[in-house]
Amino acid sequence: MIRSIQSATDLAPAYDVVVVGAGPAGLSAAIEASIHGLAVLLADENESPGGQIYRSVEHASDADLARMGPDYTAGRTLIERFRQGNLSYAPRATVWSVGPADEEVFDGAHPLEVGISLGGIARPIAAHRVILATGALERPFPFPGWTMPGVMAAGAAQILMKSSGLVPLGRTILAGTGPLLYLLASQLLRAGVSVTAVVDTTPVENWRSALPHLLGFATSPYALKGLKLLLEVHRRTRVIRGVTALEAAGSGQFGALRVHRGNKSRHIQGDLLLLHQGIAPNLNLTLAAGCDYAWDDRLAAFRPVVDGRGTSSVRGISIAGDAAGIVGAVASAHQGELAGLSAALNLNRIGHGAYEQRQNQFARKLALALRGRTFIEHRFRPGKTFRVPEDDGTIVCRCEEITAGKLREVAALDVPGLNQMKAFTRCGMGPCQGRLCGLTAVELLAQCRGVPAGEVGYYRLRPPIKPVPLGEFAALPYTDAAIVAVAGFLERASDGAPDANHGSHQ
Repeated sequence: MIRSIQSATDLAPAYDVVVVGAGPAGLSAAIEASIHGLAVLLADENESPGGQIYRSVEHASDADLARMGPDYTAGRTLIERFRQGNLSYAPRATVWSVGPADEEVFDGAHPLEVGISLGGIARPIAAHRVILATGALERPFPFPGWTMPGVMAAGAAQILMKSSGLVPLGRTILAGTGPLLYLLASQLLRAGVSVTAVVDTTPVENWRSALPHLLGFATSPYALKGLKLLLEVHRRTRVIRGVTALEAAGSGQFGALRVHRGNKSRHIQGDLLLLHQGIAPNLNLTLAAGCDYAWDDRLAAFRPVVDGRGTSSVRGISIAGDAAGIVGAVASAHQGELAGLSAALNLNRIGHGAYEQRQNQFARKLALALRGRTFIEHRFRPGKTFRVPEDDGTIVCRCEEITAGKLREVAALDVPGLNQMKAFTRCGMGPCQGRLCGLTAVELLAQCRGVPAGEVGYYRLRPPIKPVPLGEFAALPYTDAAIVAVAGFLERASDGAPDANHGSHQ
């Protein structure tokens, strides 16, 4: 049965495989790797497994399941399989670094070291393989007024629904683009929320690029579900399409959304505005680990460079699910299975013949799950005006309150990349470490320089990628080399004299 770990002191010094993230990809990777007899640790920040898509599904009531829909309910089966597995599970754990192992600590037996904080204690642990299944983040949606009280991300509202059963009481407006916008609208309507309007900012011209991929979508699992979802929302609330600009208004608190459609505009009164314009891979841990990445113009985001098995450019690190590119829950699970299976092959726990047979099974299921994704990516690609604000007064970096105008001023100084812009403005230096501003800053700088976004690059990220108390770092196990680096000498326990081989105190 599964071993639940509540403190970093209970972690083993080393594992065959460490999986980061307990969404569909992470759960499936951990299950598959453990089936082949590997010592597996799954570390996740949440209190229970499921990730964002299956958050709190284990504890959901029948009413909750009916409101959230069958795709949410499907997570119970996966989590039940996980609970029956022979592996270790660390909930409420923060993974703040992944990198090459310290050979003095781990004797070179394991190539990777993972920094974990759990129960108020930080520990480095060793691993042969690391599978990053950190999921996705909602992309920034900057426009005038998006930071005022009463405006929040649609994903945050969904988290409150799933984890605490909380729903809005007042008039609620949803604005943006993407399937999640309509999914959340339907879930709120089923919960009895007063959804005043769904404001769709999907560019009309997207149909031109999406149309060649319509047949693949029509024969995919997404088609019928998507049609039912759209019909439900259209039947129960007002949907405004073709929106070209937005502005949130209010006196210290959101009170109305100004909606522009070309030269026409209207005000929609409301108490809460929920925003969403798609999701992008969560790159922070991936980049801090040194994995290569590239700009995906179809996603309008960076994504890690991986092969068909999820193998990254860093030896021993694989990436699965939405962390490697937005693929949805079902495809994420199959990518996790492939990553777990590859770990078993690399650690000689499965023969090549058996591996090929099982790999082909997973690949066929993955191909079916990915059918229709190309249409979705083209159809719901956010418009450039909503990705890069035209108004100079619009805040881009919420942590440091840096405006688009300030970034354009710095871009005019011919800064070559995002890290130089960060040095000039502190954009990306706040607690979110660029999660809420990175993509906007990339495209804004690329626009000012007249170059592709991929040429600008992303922030240079270093561990710890999440805040860790200084006391936990101070109490970390330390090596002889670390002592010498700080003190200049190594004190021997026998006589307290400095070790001549390590120099003397300066």
